[in-house]
Amino acid sequence: MSMIERNSLVTLYYRIGLTDGQVLEDNFDDEPVTVQLGCGEMAEGLELALIGLQAGDEQTIDIGPDLAFGYTDEALFRALPRVEFDPDLELEPGLIIEFATEDGDTLPGTILQFNEDEVRIDLNHPLAGQTVRYSVKIVAVDDAPEESKTLH
Repeated sequence: MSMIERNSLVTLYYRIGLTDGQVLEDNFDDEPVTVQLGCGEMAEGLELALIGLQAGDEQTIDIGPDLAFGYTDEALFRALPRVEFDPDLELEPGLIIEFATEDGDTLPGTILQFNEDEVRIDLNHPLAGQTVRYSVKIVAVDDAPEESKTLH
């Protein structure tokens, strides 16, 4: 039976939440997902928690901000003109919306506060600064294709 290594293709069920019991994402009642480790699909700490597991294994681990979604960076707090937001969008503190970057990517931003003139947003990952509780059940492990072993 294959054990998970750094570039393995892993099919799994997962639950991501916080240490207070809040569940943020859970696919245990849906279809399992397949991820390629080492490709940036998951936070580093989540990938590291899988190494050494094999099909049938279940694990729950708490991962600190350093290996999960990072610490809060004050430089990522921004104030944008209110006119840059769709007038039909009902803003409220805590609302997470996608923002386009200059290179065409998107990143989530959390509305902190707003008034008629400006909107203060936090562009840190919504889970930055949090310890994440990660539960998995491994369904299958496949060795990485040969070409991906040399690319990563």
